[in-house]
Amino acid sequence: MALKLSFSLGGTGIVPSQRAALLAALSAPLALIAAAAAPGTWIIAPALGLTLLVLVLVDVLLAGKLEDWRLIAPRNCEVGAATALTILTDIGGQMTGRVEASLACDPRLSPGGRIDLALQRDPASLAYSGTTAITPSRRGTGEISHMWLRWHGPLGLGARQRKVLVAEEVRIWPNLAAVRSPALQAFLKDSSFGMIARRMRGEGTQFEALSDYQPGMDRRRIDWKTSARHVALFAKEYEVERNNQIVFAFDCGQTMCEPVAGQPRIDRAVSAALATAYVALKGGDRVALFGFAARPEVATPFITDARDFSRLQEEAARLDYHAQEPNFTLAMATLAGRLQRRSLVVVFSDFTDPTSAELMVESVARLVKRHFVLFVTLADEELETIAAAQPDGMAELSMAVSADGLLRQRALVHQRLRQAGVEVVEAPYNQIGTRLIDAYLAIKRAGRIG
Repeated sequence: MALKLSFSLGGTGIVPSQRAALLAALSAPLALIAAAAAPGTWIIAPALGLTLLVLVLVDVLLAGKLEDWRLIAPRNCEVGAATALTILTDIGGQMTGRVEASLACDPRLSPGGRIDLALQRDPASLAYSGTTAITPSRRGTGEISHMWLRWHGPLGLGARQRKVLVAEEVRIWPNLAAVRSPALQAFLKDSSFGMIARRMRGEGTQFEALSDYQPGMDRRRIDWKTSARHVALFAKEYEVERNNQIVFAFDCGQTMCEPVAGQPRIDRAVSAALATAYVALKGGDRVALFGFAARPEVATPFITDARDFSRLQEEAARLDYHAQEPNFTLAMATLAGRLQRRSLVVVFSDFTDPTSAELMVESVARLVKRHFVLFVTLADEELETIAAAQPDGMAELSMAVSADGLLRQRALVHQRLRQAGVEVVEAPYNQIGTRLIDAYLAIKRAGRIG
């Protein structure tokens, strides 16, 4: 760390380095000892200080001047995804030592709102560059406001420092890693061609045709009368419903803003919903988003074409974080009034106390009269770990009992939702997307939406 001593030279601040501070600290007691032993040698103290100051100035002059700089920051990135950020500088000095850079930014771009990195010299271009990875923690727009550059002289005693205005904005979008995953792309490809398409077509509700029985088909689909007449196995195929309405409703309240493995629950929910929405659009269904906290915040029209998926991503980015309890009664009533036909309503939410859970169950249960409701929540792995841990004392035992009680409350709420006709999906954060897609496809194949 440098001394809190600096002055300006040609628009650039000059600071002594940590090495200079250490030398100054060591020379002071030596000068005192020498003055005490021989009072006539007191002149050594200011001479040493002046010599050190001259060396610092010489070192700074040898460091060179900053001629140009450039910050290469991403215009767009995704929450939870590492993104490269690069700084390039051109310093006109052949004896420049260590070069460092610091960026002041929005805390959602980097913890503490600060990014530090060291710059290395390229032997070919003699320019200095440094690259680091930033992992945004929340959606929105994060700004990189200022940058500090510090480059040292060859002796390491002094450094030049300059502050520059950056004012770069970085838009942080929902994470679409699940949509781009090879597994999902392979599934979508197979769902249009091949055996998976046959199975989806064969597990609907409306009879379509008869086809030759293939290994792997459900034996309950065999038409025994037709098979007996033709002395060959034939299976019934049913048409899977299309053009269903799917609404993803997000609780943007306080509980959903709490982090899970470094990301808010709402961001985990948005990523899972967008992956499922992509599958739904590819399957011919219509998708809309609905967000609420104390009042409804976001309500999109139904998207009907997979080519308009980017619109869903943009609307999902508008789902803000609210440090307040959600109003389920108002939100579910508003959503019910917007839906003119039976739809699949996927509600992402969580709860921390029985009172809020009671209101949530009552409000969600009202939708079941006209719509199929799927309630999605993230498993509380922290509570499960505490409840399952072997207690070593009374404090650990008390925590385990409390955690087990909270888990029992969660299970009771989920059971009440199921009794009301709501299907519940609870999974760890890294499996919630896959579980949701599986649940959606099972509901669609069973013809329970329309």
